Amino acid sequence: MSADVKKTVTLRSGVTVPALGMGTWNVGDRRDRRADEIKSLQSGIEYGLRVIDTAEMYGSGRSENLVGEAIEGLRDDVYLVSKVLPSNASYKGVQSSCRASLKRLRTDVLDLYLLHWRGGVPLSETVRGMEQLQADGLIREWGVSNFDVDDMEELEEVSNGCAANQVLYSLDYRGPEFDLLDADAEREVVTMAYSPLGQGGEMLRNPALKEVAARHETSRGPATAAQVALAWVLRRENVLAIPKASSPAHLHENAVSTEIELSKDDLAVIDRAFAPPKRKTSLAML
Repeated sequence: MSADVKKTVTLRSGVTVPALGMGTWNVGDRRDRRADEIKSLQSGIEYGLRVIDTAEMYGSGRSENLVGEAIEGLRDDVYLVSKVLPSNASYKGVQSSCRASLKRLRTDVLDLYLLHWRGGVPLSETVRGMEQLQADGLIREWGVSNFDVDDMEELEEVSNGCAANQVLYSLDYRGPEFDLLDADAEREVVTMAYSPLGQGGEMLRNPALKEVAARHETSRGPATAAQVALAWVLRRENVLAIPKASSPAHLHENAVSTEIELSKDDLAVIDRAFAPPKRKTSLAML
């Protein structure tokens, strides 16, 4: 069954992608779950969740290997994202890591390649490596992950070519709202929200989410707390969320969350349960 994700984001290049994709942290770590995880990713693509995010760090390449198997024959339907470790972010290291990721992913180009977080390599050197990968046709766009406002300001002194900034953003971690989300939007940098549904499900048991969910219907039936939490993250035009690809049922549930339009009353209920930031805090990371 096919489904269209109703919300989209547009990257600096003009490429438009669904505002909801799939993350693959811890995917590929267990042999006994491999077939189910591949099926989940393929189902997600069918549901319209075309953005797949992975990284060389995830399972030391196991996640990329699994994604590569899952998208074989479907590559043209996928906006593929991977990340380079900061320890590999030298000019030559970026190029070597990218080629290794491409091999594991069974493709000849990445749509988006991110620096996973800041390390000791100067940003100018990492960016030079990214731009060379673009010139060689191995990546279409590049970006960063876990960069706060001051990091983005420093990056802008080196290059204005950054397409995306992937950060931890959910109801449990609202810090980016204070200044980072607006700063990214002003630079035409898409903010990618990882772990938008929190960790372990505790956040989703909050009565406020259940109260708001009770007010909404989706094409799949009554709204759920998870759908409300995703709709909340996606309420901003410049945010792309990548919850983990868990099961086909959860992926379809996620996909229809983009049908939910939260009202001012809904947002007020949520704000009382999950207070918005009143001051600058350090960017959280998982």
